[in-house]
Amino acid sequence: MSDQTTATVIVSNPARAGLRLAFAATTLAVLAACSKGDNAAGGAPQMPPTPVGVVTVQPSGVNLTTELPGRLEAFRTAQVRARVTGVVNKRLFTEGALVQSGQRLFDIDAAPYRASLDSAQASLAKGEAVLAQAAATLERNRPLAEAKAISQQDWVATQAAHKQAQADVAAARAAVTQARLNVDYAGVAAPISGRIGRATVSEGALVSAAEATLMATIQQTDKLYVNFTQSASEALALKRAVEAGKLKASGSAAVRVVLEDGSEYAQTGKLLFSDLQVDSGTGQVTLRAELPNPKGELLPGLYVKVRIDAARSDSAILLPQQAVTRGTAGDTVLVVDADKTTSNRTVQLGGSRNGQWVVLGGLKAGEQVVVDGFQKIRPKAPVNPVPWSPASAPASAAAPASAAAPASAASR
Repeated sequence: MSDQTTATVIVSNPARAGLRLAFAATTLAVLAACSKGDNAAGGAPQMPPTPVGVVTVQPSGVNLTTELPGRLEAFRTAQVRARVTGVVNKRLFTEGALVQSGQRLFDIDAAPYRASLDSAQASLAKGEAVLAQAAATLERNRPLAEAKAISQQDWVATQAAHKQAQADVAAARAAVTQARLNVDYAGVAAPISGRIGRATVSEGALVSAAEATLMATIQQTDKLYVNFTQSASEALALKRAVEAGKLKASGSAAVRVVLEDGSEYAQTGKLLFSDLQVDSGTGQVTLRAELPNPKGELLPGLYVKVRIDAARSDSAILLPQQAVTRGTAGDTVLVVDADKTTSNRTVQLGGSRNGQWVVLGGLKAGEQVVVDGFQKIRPKAPVNPVPWSPASAPASAAAPASAAAPASAASR
């Protein structure tokens, strides 16, 4: 029995070896055929060029817009302070309301000042009576002095008494004026028209003229100031570029304000002035613009971004911001070369406009810049440039998924 089993094994092994040899020969033949096909094609199997979204650049006239941080300030601000000492009897306005210049805001107890006014008026009346008597004496003694009927000393004394009476009347009138002012100051009035804030004192509070107690604040907000800062080095570089003829000075100094939510305020402001010195601590120069606020939408103290047309370039290029890679070593873009491969190119930026970078140098008209598909690009691999637009971005993003499907099916 053992001999027969051994014989069977001996017979079966050559059969299996023959099958293996036949399979190996077939595999080598297939590989050889593939190798011949590849050699005939000129090399290893090639993947189809990767589609990427590109824009073809064309120079155009562009206003160079600078975006700077700023803060709003009331056009006019007036602090309502006590000018006499006394107890507040009544508040005569609604907090947050619009008030007019001269409108009465507070009543301070004026009884002591009315009494002082009455006393000053009485002193004035007394002085005027003394002056009338002195004037009568002067006129009576004048012919006597000319006739030498009275001594020279009496005549001089008569003249001095008249002048002293005139001075007393003048002082009494000044006292009456001051007393009347104190009575008027007891009724605190608005110095300007505008919107008044909360009252800092209430009825029964004692306010002091010596301390100039703050009672309320009025702000005129139908127009606002926008205070913003710019790097002195950037301003100098821009000025030199204009002087060198690379840029043109902007014909208008229009100022646009961007709010915290990213929206642009409807009204356009105008640049008023630039400060005369640079802040030694920050290296910034302060600028101020005037901004209309007819509806009162904006409030003083609000932080905003200021867009100002600093200059104009007749040969600038606009690129979507996603096409530019910013770094400490410089700003770069990917350009499609003549052989349909990509290469890095350093560019010079001149600010932004409507969500696009303004390129002032580094690109030529007609060149194609990659905007979409960076993650699919391999070094030295060919690409298939496809015109890009914001509306077509989702479609181009979906393209790799459909292209990858056959590859994944093949792998299966």
